[in-house]
Amino acid sequence: MAELEALEDWAAVLLGRLQPSARNKLARSIGQALRRSQQQRIIAQRNPDGSKYAPRKQRNLRGKQGRIKRKVKMFQRLRTASFLKVQGDGRAISVGFTGRVARIARVHQYGLRDRAEPGAPDVKYEQREVLGFTDADLDLIRDQLLSYLIL
Repeated sequence: MAELEALEDWAAVLLGRLQPSARNKLARSIGQALRRSQQQRIIAQRNPDGSKYAPRKQRNLRGKQGRIKRKVKMFQRLRTASFLKVQGDGRAISVGFTGRVARIARVHQYGLRDRAEPGAPDVKYEQREVLGFTDADLDLIRDQLLSYLIL
């Protein structure tokens, strides 16, 4: 996180010279680029440090009727733009989840205990960092800032 603070200190002077509408436009474009980056990382099933997500627990599907889907990637709907929200204004940018989806993502992000469905026993989930900064994300922010300020 020290790199992020250094980037913030470096950009604060330059951003202070921009008009509020220009800062808002820049924040939205950076937020959307960060969301795309997070979506690609979720598709690849990778933590921000580059390691793979912990695999799902094996389930006994012998008694299940109908078609059994196998090899479905985790967080397929969570990564869509309708759930992964971007908020940006001249002062801050945030990329995250809201509502019930945020609770599900938080359980996986920190490896907490939760119920898979109502009435089910509590289960300890493996930690899978759904959101997080990679070095490429920091480079993306810096490049977006530079390209906006130069043009």
